[in-house]
Amino acid sequence: MILLVVVCAAGPASDVGTLITLAHAEGWTCRVICTPNAVSFVDIPALERQTGHPVRSAYRAAGTPRTSEAPADAVVVAPATFNTVNKLAAGIADTYASGVLAECVGDVPVVIVPFVNAVLAGRAPFRRAVAALRAEGARVLLADPAHLRGAGAAVEFPWDAALRAVDDAALER
Repeated sequence: MILLVVVCAAGPASDVGTLITLAHAEGWTCRVICTPNAVSFVDIPALERQTGHPVRSAYRAAGTPRTSEAPADAVVVAPATFNTVNKLAAGIADTYASGVLAECVGDVPVVIVPFVNAVLAGRAPFRRAVAALRAEGARVLLADPAHLRGAGAAVEFPWDAALRAVDDAALER
């Protein structure tokens, strides 16, 4: 089973290896895609060693042959930013990561774990985006807002909840 992990530019991104370790323990093979802004948040060589796959963040150059990677069986978007959640719901595919995500929603199980502050989480565009993504079958983990950042206080990111949700979604297929 292949788990595609899409990483956005938010504080917990530097700890995405935690999700990969948990997923490997459950038998998942992981591949990582970073949004362009997330590249500076993660240790790409470490993620490539951990997964055994290149980390992608951009479209391949013209004339470069396609890779023959198997499609993902499930996707986790974590940490997901305000921008990524809103763009995905609106169908905006202006980066490699958002283009891949646009093709996955409604096709394979997608779990989205936002990391936004309480003010942004309360904004109408964000609430509409979450509702729209859920209507298309994506699982957006907001039931326990403890991972939302408050006034400068960060709490532990729910990597384990993301993996449980993906395991549950994969079993339902």
